[in-house]
Amino acid sequence: MGETPLFDIHSANIRNRLCNCQNEAIVDGFSLICCIFASKKQTSFEHMKKRMLLLSVLAIAFYSFSTASSDLEKLHEWTPAAIVSDAAVDAYGIDSCFQAYPITDDIFDRMYAKSYKENSTQPRSSLRYLRVLHRNAEGKTQLGEIVCNQAIAADLLSIFRKLYDAAYPIERITLIDDYNADDETSMRANNTSCFNFRAISGSTKLSKHSQGLAIDINPLYNPCIHLKSGKVEPSTGKPYANNRENLRNTKLPIIDTRDLCYRLFVQQGFKWGGAWRTIKDYQHFEK
Repeated sequence: MGETPLFDIHSANIRNRLCNCQNEAIVDGFSLICCIFASKKQTSFEHMKKRMLLLSVLAIAFYSFSTASSDLEKLHEWTPAAIVSDAAVDAYGIDSCFQAYPITDDIFDRMYAKSYKENSTQPRSSLRYLRVLHRNAEGKTQLGEIVCNQAIAADLLSIFRKLYDAAYPIERITLIDDYNADDETSMRANNTSCFNFRAISGSTKLSKHSQGLAIDINPLYNPCIHLKSGKVEPSTGKPYANNRENLRNTKLPIIDTRDLCYRLFVQQGFKWGGAWRTIKDYQHFEK
């Protein structure tokens, strides 16, 4: 799970795998045709049944190949939030799905004047673009992306790989720039995000997010609660702000000290916002 150039060198291997899949489907289909029509004594009814079987098998094979081809293309292009099959991930290579890269011009264009403000004091060279996989609420594999400080890139890759292997549900992981770098909007969408050059809510002090050293996980279900004022962020997270012990008995990914996400982040030396006194920021981990 190391740092590599953004345009990975195994794209040719992907094309070869696609060709191999296609060739195997053709060979299998041809073999089946030979078997079906090799029999000399066939009634018209038996012949029709075998033709129907052949058409069904070939249709399934074509559909499977088309789906795998489309999913591999999504992986190769790394389409954020796209859902892909586990078979496509296996063909692409699981290790290639958890990688860190320098911030390219294309990525920076998405960030500039949004998460990367004009007055940002965090050097672009200190940031990394991560590719990760995660399981969504339906258990399907989804493509994720994170911009973080290079100091925690390896930590995040390790954590998200373990969360993926454990089928831990995370609804969405895309750059906060897709929400115009607006924290409230991103949280309402239950979007997991990291870098955003901004002040702490209700303060002029820069947040750890400004350095790419903090990440918010499933923020809708794990809101930030200001104990003195009662303010909840996001505002739509109020149903998940209280009675969190009862919520834990549901299938929702509620973060507390027993939660896998909490344990993995703490093991890597992160501090949890849910342990703070005046604010309970259940979504938040920082270094």
